Amino acid sequence: MKRYDLIVFDWDGTLMDSTQHIIDAMQMGIKQLELPELPDKTVSHIIGLGLNEAVFALYPDLDAKTRQELGIRYQQNWLSNPDEAPLFDNGENLIKQLHQEDYFLGVATGKGRRGLDNVLKQTQLADFFHATRCVDECHSKPHPDMLEQLMDYLGVTPDKTLMIGDTSHDLNMANNAKADCVAVTHGAHDIDTLQDCDPKFIAKNLHQVQQWLTQ
Repeated sequence: MKRYDLIVFDWDGTLMDSTQHIIDAMQMGIKQLELPELPDKTVSHIIGLGLNEAVFALYPDLDAKTRQELGIRYQQNWLSNPDEAPLFDNGENLIKQLHQEDYFLGVATGKGRRGLDNVLKQTQLADFFHATRCVDECHSKPHPDMLEQLMDYLGVTPDKTLMIGDTSHDLNMANNAKADCVAVTHGAHDIDTLQDCDPKFIAKNLHQVQQWLTQ
């Protein structure tokens, strides 16, 4: 008997090895606008948030117009090099196996709808997910809205739902939705930050996620 009916994945830093690409795109925008420099680790901690929330977290004292411009520059920099972010090893295999085993599969991401649709098409994984939610359709993580919408749409209760992510934003969204969560350490947040969110399991990679799910 399966412990879960619905497995929801974060995208960036969880299924796609895009953490450094996101950092580079944001750092390029920061330089383009000649804003105060920030270390890469500071930038990495906003991964998983919606773009507006991320920019505000980096520069809370910045005027609204400049924050908006930084968001635009980030998006332009990301889209100019979309192929720099491959799937993590075993990502495609894991999704296809879970789909074959009749799990409901979802994505809850800080990406906008256009960005997620682009990478789903690029990776040819769109047909394997039953539902997806993006930050321009819901409240930003760690608000439970994305996960609650997915559960409602697919008719699955929180106790039968698992969220898999690489940031505290992902895991705390699951906690706020009363769902279980699993952390992966190959993304944006370090193991201590993830451990504080009380995940059921902390995996080094998607192979370990697969092993844990089949135990």
